[in-house]
Amino acid sequence: MEDLLFLVHRIPYPPNKGDKIRSFNLLQYLSCYYRIHLGTFIDQPTDQQYRETVQSYCVSTWFGNLSPRHAKLKSIIGLLCGEPLTLPYYYQYELEKWIKTQCAKHHITRVLVYSSAMAQYVLDAEFSTMQRIIDFVDVDSEKWNQYSTTKRFPMRWVYRREAAQLGQFERKVAEHFNASIFVSDAEAALFRQQLGFSTAQIVAINNGVDAEFFAPDSNRLSPYHSISPRLVFTGAMDYWANEEGASWFAQHILPAIRQTFPSCEFYIVGMNPTAGVRQLADLPGVAVTGAVADIRPYVQYADAVVVPLRIARGIQNKVLEAMAMARPVVTTRTALEGISAEVGREVRVADTASAFAEQVLDILNGKDAMMGIYARHFVEKRFSWAASLPKVLTLLEGSK
Repeated sequence: MEDLLFLVHRIPYPPNKGDKIRSFNLLQYLSCYYRIHLGTFIDQPTDQQYRETVQSYCVSTWFGNLSPRHAKLKSIIGLLCGEPLTLPYYYQYELEKWIKTQCAKHHITRVLVYSSAMAQYVLDAEFSTMQRIIDFVDVDSEKWNQYSTTKRFPMRWVYRREAAQLGQFERKVAEHFNASIFVSDAEAALFRQQLGFSTAQIVAINNGVDAEFFAPDSNRLSPYHSISPRLVFTGAMDYWANEEGASWFAQHILPAIRQTFPSCEFYIVGMNPTAGVRQLADLPGVAVTGAVADIRPYVQYADAVVVPLRIARGIQNKVLEAMAMARPVVTTRTALEGISAEVGREVRVADTASAFAEQVLDILNGKDAMMGIYARHFVEKRFSWAASLPKVLTLLEGSK
C-alpha cells in the first residue's frame, strides 16, 4: 500500500450528519487501498470518544481541538489580511507542521482534501508534485452568498465579502489541484460557470445511502406515544439553514395543516437545538427532541418527512435517507438539488408556505400510498456508495 494524506475539517465520525457521512465513507473505503495519514479537527467535545474508532482506519492521525468560539475570533484575522474568514478559522500551525513531517517521513505523493478550508495546508510549491484532489462537496462561496440575502447590515456585508473572498480562493485551489470533486452535477456546473476557464478537471461524485441500514423494519418500535398524524424534520439543529427551515415550517406551514388535522404533530429531530429551535416547542403541535440515539424510528413511523429548507447547497442526505426508509417526502426545490427524483411520483415539491401545506395535506389524505415504495426504489438504483467511491480512487491514481 502507498501512503495517502487525508485532510478533513471535522472528525469523520460518527456518520450522523451530512459532511461526516461522506467523509467517513471516503475514509472507510480508501483505507482498503492506502496507508492513511489523517489530519482533522474536533469541534464537539462529545466527539473525543471516537478518536480510537477513526484511528483504526489510519496509520497516523492528528486531532486538533477546535473551539468554535475561539475560531470565530481568529477569523477576524481574515478581515485584516484580506482573505476569507474561513481560512484562519481552520488554521493551526501544529497541523501545518505535522503535515510537512508526515510527508517527508513517508514520502507521501497523494493527498485528498475534504472541504475548501483544508486546502490551505497543501497549496505551497513544495506540494506541487503531489497528486492533489479536493472534494469541495458544495460550492461553499455560494452558500455564503445565499446567507447574505437573509441578513441585515452588517452581517449582510460580512457574508457577501466571504462569498467573494472564498470564491477567489476556491478558484485558486482548482487551478493548482489535479481534480476538484463536487457532490452533484448541478454543483459542478455552477463551479465551472464561476471558474471562468475549462482547464481544471471538475468531477461530480454523488453521495451514497446505505439502503440496508436505512430500511423499514417491522421489528423497530415506534418512538411516538399517540396515533396523531406526524411530520418529521431531521438534521443538526445548530446549523442555521436547518433552524431557519424548522422555524418557517412551524410558524407558517404547520398552522394551515392543523386547520384540517388539528392533532397533527411536527417533530424536530436532531442534535444541538439552538435556543430559537427549542422555543418552537412552545407552539401548538411542535415537539423538539434534541439528539436521539437513532433517527430511523422517527422517520419510519412518520406520516411524512418534510424538508423545508430555503437555503441549501449540494445533496441533502436527509432527503435520500427518508426516501430509502420508504417515506413520502415533501421538500423545497432547493433541497432537492442533485436528486433527480420524479416529482409527484417519488417526491413532492413546494416552495411557498401555502403550497407546502397543500402537498402535506395530500399525503395525509392518502393520495400517495405508493410514493414511499417508489422513493426507495429510486435511491437503491441511483445512490450507492459502491458506485460512487471508486471514482475517487481513479482520480487519486492519476499521473503524479
